[in-house]
Amino acid sequence: LTLGGYYDLLITNAFGNYRELLEQVTLSPAMGRYLSMYRNRKSDPVLNIRADENYAREVLQLFSIGLVKLNRDGTLQLANGVPVPTYDEQVVRGFAQVFTGWACAGQDFEDTAPCTSTLPMVPTETYHDVASKRLLDGVVLPAGRTARVDLEDALDVIFQHPNVPPFISKHLIRKLVTSNPSPAYVDRVAAVFENDGQGVRGNLAAVVRAILLDDEARNGQRTQPDRFGNPAI
Repeated sequence: LTLGGYYDLLITNAFGNYRELLEQVTLSPAMGRYLSMYRNRKSDPVLNIRADENYAREVLQLFSIGLVKLNRDGTLQLANGVPVPTYDEQVVRGFAQVFTGWACAGQDFEDTAPCTSTLPMVPTETYHDVASKRLLDGVVLPAGRTARVDLEDALDVIFQHPNVPPFISKHLIRKLVTSNPSPAYVDRVAAVFENDGQGVRGNLAAVVRAILLDDEARNGQRTQPDRFGNPAI
């Protein structure tokens, strides 16, 4: 039931806004169980409990910004010839703290019965870590805040990261058109992700439209036969 709800979530948000999709995925009970955010609790050294870092790692690495900093055209940013990491272990721990205190709607946090709800997970403040949290690029969430406020601000930090437009755009191009898009193609689509022409960031309908109507999508097999459709090198 929860997996079916997750599929419905993706269908519903496929052409909506990426920021809303990111929050819906984060609070999905199916994703919560799959990547250990469900019933993730604040650290307790006495009981040898640490906030689970699984979802914190995956939402950064797979769902939003990736492991290394990108230019808007999807090429790597380099420092002395070496790719620049997007985050470190302290950032992972900060996000892990953010993602504490959430569990199944309609059930007690400690209830071990399977969650069959398709509703978004809800917070229990007792289990949320209220310490300050260092996130991406030196952003620090102050101490003493609720689980909901921490989560909203943390997802905003991810959403506004400059890696998101090229990272998401390149992945969508690879799924929808070609596995080896040119940097110029990625840049054009990422620009639409940044601003759909109406001042909106993350408009996925506009991004998909830009991907499918781009000249490289329509004519790449003729204008770039050496790379179009071929695996990236």
